[in-house]
Amino acid sequence: MHVRDLVAARVTEALNKAQTAQSLPTVPAPGSIVERPQNPEHGDFASSAPLKLARTMRMAPMDIAQALADCIATDREIATVEIAPPGFINFTLSPEWLQQQVETILEAGDTFGSTDTGAGKRVQVEFVSVNPTGPVHVGHARGAVIGSVLASSLAAAGFEVSREYYLNDAGSQIDLFHQSLYARYAQALGKDKELPAGGYQGDYMTELGAELAQTHGDAFLQQPEDEGVRAIGAIGIERMIANIRDDLAALRVEFDVWFSEQSLFEGSDYDTSMRMLREGGHVTEREGATWFISTALGEDKDNVLIRSNGLPTYFASDAAYHFNKFMVRVFDRVTDIWGADHQGHVNRVKAVVGALGVDPDRLNIIIGQMVALKRGGESVRASKRTGDIITLRELVDEVGPDACRYFFLSRSAEAQMEFDLELATKESQENPVYYLQYAHARIAGILRNAGEQGLDFAEGDVHLLREPEELALVRQLLLLPEIIETIAETMEPHRLPHYTLELATAFHWFYDRCRVISDDEALTKARLKLVEASRIGLARCLSLMGMAAPEQM
Repeated sequence: MHVRDLVAARVTEALNKAQTAQSLPTVPAPGSIVERPQNPEHGDFASSAPLKLARTMRMAPMDIAQALADCIATDREIATVEIAPPGFINFTLSPEWLQQQVETILEAGDTFGSTDTGAGKRVQVEFVSVNPTGPVHVGHARGAVIGSVLASSLAAAGFEVSREYYLNDAGSQIDLFHQSLYARYAQALGKDKELPAGGYQGDYMTELGAELAQTHGDAFLQQPEDEGVRAIGAIGIERMIANIRDDLAALRVEFDVWFSEQSLFEGSDYDTSMRMLREGGHVTEREGATWFISTALGEDKDNVLIRSNGLPTYFASDAAYHFNKFMVRVFDRVTDIWGADHQGHVNRVKAVVGALGVDPDRLNIIIGQMVALKRGGESVRASKRTGDIITLRELVDEVGPDACRYFFLSRSAEAQMEFDLELATKESQENPVYYLQYAHARIAGILRNAGEQGLDFAEGDVHLLREPEELALVRQLLLLPEIIETIAETMEPHRLPHYTLELATAFHWFYDRCRVISDDEALTKARLKLVEASRIGLARCLSLMGMAAPEQM
């Protein structure tokens, strides 16, 4: 139980006691009981329950607050309970209890911050899922970071998490890639072969065609063209997937599952999902095509599942894919992270999930907005190398994976963002990445210095930690489990970098005002325990964000 839950439990107990004693009417408890006051002078926690109960109880909020406060005893955990207008109950945690939490953090070690909120429920986070027809670019990188940190946070909150990349390895775009690569391959061998209409024209295709020409010679030109197209296309797709894996690994993004779209058609998922939609009365035939009747489920228009030529649409693949997620692999919850260009697909996918008999609320879709690159005050729109799109690998090579991860994570997915390349590489406290990692390096330096002096702080007495800066740092550390739980509830991993920045600030503030290693051996050992607890908390945050925790800088 983290601190917020502990205080909330006291308020709930007090409400039950007051209602049993008939000092308050028996009415249902409000949903949210405890929050953190905006002004720290009002205490560590506040409850607005009296304000929420006033109407149903038909009592003045201050009278309700007093009745509840009378049922909440101060003890080793809560030092004071006070009421304040217009109807708040303010709680201040006991300094002795806060001091003891340093030992709790040390005992938890690398698991500090974890909760059991998820209770082992199976959740899937599907993200990136770029078509294997081109490199991962900067826009995809944002979703990659958000997805990987969300997955790590959910795992820390007690969920069983599967990280998945959906490979769009079927359909017309793959056929077009095959034909485009065959044309570039033929051109590299001096043949006059035009790109197909709408073909892939990036420099990466020219380079790949030339590489395959050098490796295989004209072997594919000796085959009937349709066979050569398929053969070289298969090699090209395999190469593109390998490049995508490598690029994402450079950003420290890994997946548990690489799911093939083609497998939906090779197995029974596609046929079964289409049959279920038909049997449920959600499909109609018109204009030679098969339509999902979205309008019956609140959509503005119906959507084509199977074209008049008999080929399934992307929407049909989406239906089959989500059938597989919920009804074959039986995930309790699924989160899809999509780019801004997929905003219009959200409602229809939720509608088809509902039509398949799954509660649409079990599907959460996050839309990541656009990223604008800047270098100082100048906009950066194209690759220096190719004059084309800026790839993920180019960005990682320029600013490093830590800066990429922090900056992409620092804004909510729904907000457009500017990524300042100049700021991301600054070695100053102006750069939040440097500021965070410097805090960890400073901590490591203090502990290293203590070790060199032979200071064993295992028996340090944490009850000597009485300074406001010391207790403020403990309070900040104790927020981590609450932050992890909140991320799991809201699906907003951008809360983590903001919290980590506040934790680093609290540590710097403590260090600047409280000398750690001094002539007072007892106080030195107590403060070294707090320093080690801070290392644990900061390292856990950096780990969840996929960032390095340097020992020195």
